[in-house]
Amino acid sequence: MRDNLSAYSQADTAETSTELECFPYSVQHQDEGVCLLVRMGPHRILLDCGLADISSLQKNVSPSSKLPADLVLVSHAHPDHARGLLSLHQVFPSLPICASEVTSKLLPLNWLEQEKIPQFCQALPLRSPIELQKGLVVELFPAGHLPGAVAILLTYTTAQRVYKVLYTGDFFLSNSRLVEGLRLEELRGSDVNVLIVEGTYGTSRHPHRRHQENQLAERINRAIADGSSVLLPTPALGLGQELLMLLRSHHHFTGRDLDIWVDGAVARGCDAYLELLPYLPSSVQNFARHQPLFWDERVRPRVRRLQTEHRNQIGKSPCIILTDIAADLSQYCRAETGHWLILLPEKIDVSVRKKYAAPTTIESYLLAQHSDGPGTTQLIHNLRPQHVVFVHGSAAYLADLTSLEELQNRYHLHSPLAGTTVELPIGDTFLQPAAPEANYQGEVTELDTVINISLPDTITGDPRWRQFADTGLIEARWQGEELVLRGLTPRELLNQNSDRYIIPDVDCCGTCRHQRGQRCWNPASPLYNFRVTLEGYCPAFEENQ
Repeated sequence: MRDNLSAYSQADTAETSTELECFPYSVQHQDEGVCLLVRMGPHRILLDCGLADISSLQKNVSPSSKLPADLVLVSHAHPDHARGLLSLHQVFPSLPICASEVTSKLLPLNWLEQEKIPQFCQALPLRSPIELQKGLVVELFPAGHLPGAVAILLTYTTAQRVYKVLYTGDFFLSNSRLVEGLRLEELRGSDVNVLIVEGTYGTSRHPHRRHQENQLAERINRAIADGSSVLLPTPALGLGQELLMLLRSHHHFTGRDLDIWVDGAVARGCDAYLELLPYLPSSVQNFARHQPLFWDERVRPRVRRLQTEHRNQIGKSPCIILTDIAADLSQYCRAETGHWLILLPEKIDVSVRKKYAAPTTIESYLLAQHSDGPGTTQLIHNLRPQHVVFVHGSAAYLADLTSLEELQNRYHLHSPLAGTTVELPIGDTFLQPAAPEANYQGEVTELDTVINISLPDTITGDPRWRQFADTGLIEARWQGEELVLRGLTPRELLNQNSDRYIIPDVDCCGTCRHQRGQRCWNPASPLYNFRVTLEGYCPAFEENQ
């Protein structure tokens, strides 16, 4: 990835200091987790350890301390940030590991297969500067995203100056059902020199959180009304509990004669949340004063833990199931059950089959747990750091962020590969480098009814090419005077070929001439350019001839 560090001219060397460095063991380009080593003068701080294999850390130990770092700071309890911590503690038991109090309580959920987990994580208070080593102070600020998730502010003081590094971990500016968002006013004016920030969603722009929730609730409501059961594979912590609270409190479901079943590690995550009730937002605590937060068989909809004796009954009448993202979904979609709607969360990899014993429809939904592009840039502009280091996201999405002119003109931008040291000199002069190539020139050839578009081979070097060209099929549409091409994904083709049967003589999106790839292409429709369900309908319907 491009690193703008080279933009410093040699004449600036005397004006800069190289007291700061970042060495990423892993930056979560795929599913390898996040693990970053930050050097601040003599101090070596490991930020998160989402590595499944910590051998790279074992190879990089200090000759004096025999440790890979002086201490470890953990942003939150999700596996891609914490799965390697237990192994790290077992190999280096004297290495201090610190996190927020809530995170320290949630960490054991990463190793459910082990009977006893040692208490290896020291809890640090929020919003309270703590001097962990001489000249090195850490302060934790709630970051949204997940209970206990924090942004970590590191301050290193020398006789000459003060250096500050802020690591966001995963952050979310908006409030969700169970977590309050990161408060910009708490960090504004903190004089941060270096911001290490996640870029999970790149430059994407999302609808308001409540709009996302209402869209999802409406889709589930229609499925239940049509006699379908709904299957929601989800991570054990965070999204599963957010979904459960949405289903319990949304007007589509309150008082409804409906069973919501929770299975596997998601149920264990719910139990963990109940232990953390005093740390949850006051609105959640007020809710829990009047009725149970999760498990409740008296109030409709009923929320129940899925036990062995229930498995033969589920799906025979409409119900909702929340289960693990790694679960075998065929155990629910059995031949003797009715139709299933499988809803997959965007940006989370879930393995699904093309065929199940029961008829199924597979769709995706957005219920964001991370800030979108505008949220990321808003945070950057509020902090005004000298360096911005992007991690946690696909290489293409991070490249989109480093290519933003509004950022290039103001900050030193870095998007390092794993194993690449990023020096972070603090100086006053910055010569802006040329922006990376983002546009490609090609040729169009028209032969009778065939149109060939030729593009240079360099375009295939972008990681996004594989996704764009994966199926070999594209959609084209006019956007003003421009023709926009979009690759069809395997999931969209799977949706089109799902088992959901559309009656040919019914006026609906499934039989409308403007529906392609489960998206409306009719400019006269209020659904134009939106995803549609095949059984949907709008007044602009035109029969597919």
